[in-house]
Amino acid sequence: MVTTGSQTSGPDAVAHRAWNRHTPRQRWGRFAGFLLVVAATVWSLSTIDIFWPWLWDAPQQMGDLFRRMVPPDTSQWKGILTALIETVNIATIATFFAVFLSLPVALIAAQNTTPNRVTLWLGRFILVSSRSVNTIVWALLFVAIFGPGVIAGILAIIFRSLGFLGKLIGEAIEEIDRAPIEALEATGATRTKVLLYGVIPQVIPTFFAVSILRWDINLRESTVLGLVGAGGIGLILQGAIDTFAWQTVATILLAIIALVIAGEAVAAWLRKKVI
Repeated sequence: MVTTGSQTSGPDAVAHRAWNRHTPRQRWGRFAGFLLVVAATVWSLSTIDIFWPWLWDAPQQMGDLFRRMVPPDTSQWKGILTALIETVNIATIATFFAVFLSLPVALIAAQNTTPNRVTLWLGRFILVSSRSVNTIVWALLFVAIFGPGVIAGILAIIFRSLGFLGKLIGEAIEEIDRAPIEALEATGATRTKVLLYGVIPQVIPTFFAVSILRWDINLRESTVLGLVGAGGIGLILQGAIDTFAWQTVATILLAIIALVIAGEAVAAWLRKKVI
């Protein structure tokens, strides 16, 4: 708190003091920070190529696009439903494999369970590499290797999920209670038994919670993999957009929204059951 005013002593001094939330130095620092943010924003806008007439015309174009989408065309609902099932399968299969692959990576990436410094940095390198590359980029790489289809989508989701799951499970392993570990070591238990009976039981709640959360995320990410040829409902969405079938696009978007809402409900129900 900063007070200003006269130096009068006694009861009258309290009445003459003015309270200020920040000191002059703090106010100047906040003002300088504000100017820095404004300058950075202006510089960023000046370095990107924006065609301003299109930007000002965007609300009108969006309104015209939405009018073209009404009413949604449901004549292809069988194909859309098949693509939705494929999308769910991609997310579920990829999450299943990613969960089990992430556990050993989490064990070597956690400081209290890794065998040595080399395995520690190896585990952390895997986690960082996985999380640094977006799912769409992974999908593009695997489409180039395996060709278009669900295999590329599943592998893209696995490689992206590995870093997310491994990091959160690894952090849970680092926060476990040391007492059961020390008790097992005192009885002469092997390292494998320490992991099986001392470490894993403590992280099982986190393991299931993180796995369910990742499945929910993967379900949403799987809806766009088809845009790069990696299977799922995004494939027919891209086809509808390319052919300007906006009423079909509207139906697909509504189906995706319904799928995501259903996924949220299922994930919430599963969390209540297992946690």
